Amino acid sequence: MSILIIQLPARQRSSASAPEAAPATPGPQSYAYVLSADGEALSRQGRCELAQMPPADSVVAVLAPTDVSWHRLTLPKAPQARLRAALASLLEEVLLDEPEQLHLAVAPQAKVGQPTWVAVCDHTWLTSQLMAMEKAQLRVDRVVPGAAPDEPATVLFHEALEAGQSSWESGHEVLVTWAGPDGVSTWPLGGSLSRGLLPDPLPPQARFLATPPVASPAERWLGRAVTVQTPAEHMLLASRSLWNLLQFELAPRSKGAHVLSDQWRRFMSPAWRPVRVGLVSLVVVQVLGLNLWAWHQQHTLKARQMQRVQLLQQAHPQVRVVLDAPVQMQRETDSLRAQAGEPGANDLESLMAVVATAWPPETPSASVRYDGQALTVAPPAGWGPGEIEQFRVQLGAAGVQVDTEADGQLTLRRGPRS
Repeated sequence: MSILIIQLPARQRSSASAPEAAPATPGPQSYAYVLSADGEALSRQGRCELAQMPPADSVVAVLAPTDVSWHRLTLPKAPQARLRAALASLLEEVLLDEPEQLHLAVAPQAKVGQPTWVAVCDHTWLTSQLMAMEKAQLRVDRVVPGAAPDEPATVLFHEALEAGQSSWESGHEVLVTWAGPDGVSTWPLGGSLSRGLLPDPLPPQARFLATPPVASPAERWLGRAVTVQTPAEHMLLASRSLWNLLQFELAPRSKGAHVLSDQWRRFMSPAWRPVRVGLVSLVVVQVLGLNLWAWHQQHTLKARQMQRVQLLQQAHPQVRVVLDAPVQMQRETDSLRAQAGEPGANDLESLMAVVATAWPPETPSASVRYDGQALTVAPPAGWGPGEIEQFRVQLGAAGVQVDTEADGQLTLRRGPRS
């Protein structure tokens, strides 16, 4: 499933020289983007306006590290419809702006009563970006932070995104972003106090990354080697985050055919790859199991057929050609029985003997007819449906089938052998 990753421009902030400045509305400007066919490798990257973005199955927007603040709190127990209000009440004293002007998002897999992270960003600015992308026919599936609290810790050296910029390569000031289990912080690289903001000592598992333009000054400042990571690689890595800031009032509300489309895109996303692999493996195992079972059953059937043929040829060596072993075995057995003068199961003597076991004593039948396979008798006078049913059940236990004819007579024959 192809994924289009768009780097959102840095939010324009008011300054002391222009305190009355309002957030700029996104206009026709270029955005840095990355296109990946599978969410793992880069397929294409570049910069263009939103209306010129390449098509993709899923769209992910990435925020600059400086546009998100992070707050640690215990997730309150509240209905989903009132959860945002509960979070705003808990964060009211630590937020610099009014909670109504900010957008809140809870960490993925957060549990009630346990500490969790809450991401905070400017609501008006984020909404304007989403509206600009929607106007360009881009349905954003996820909004992820450029850096989030995580382990192992990451130290990222990058150029500052000035207001309206959407690529670190066009910045000027070098920034340091620290993302670890205790939160995310960003500060300028220069100054004597900058180095002291990093933990001392640094975690042994920490990762040190830098964009290409600032890799050399970062290594001199840090005193150790760093891994060069291009902005495109950083965007691709950020898109794999479990975070999604589209929550509460910004949560996508799909209708109609979009519901199936969204569910399909989610199922085909990299996060669901283990599930897809598991389902394919399960289907393959089931198909192989069915084939093995069918082969085993076919092999067993052929073995039994061979046993019947061998039994027929051993019991009746005169049979040269075997077409239907059970039928030929019955035919040869009946022939031997007839030669020996023994009555068969459907002979008159055998059927009369079975009837005698359930027939009232000293009560003759009004009529008896035998056609070589079945015996037809008239029921005794005075028999009703109950007596006939009892007669049928008693003879059925002996393997004789009793049918009632239209004229009331009873036809008896041996049932087919299983």
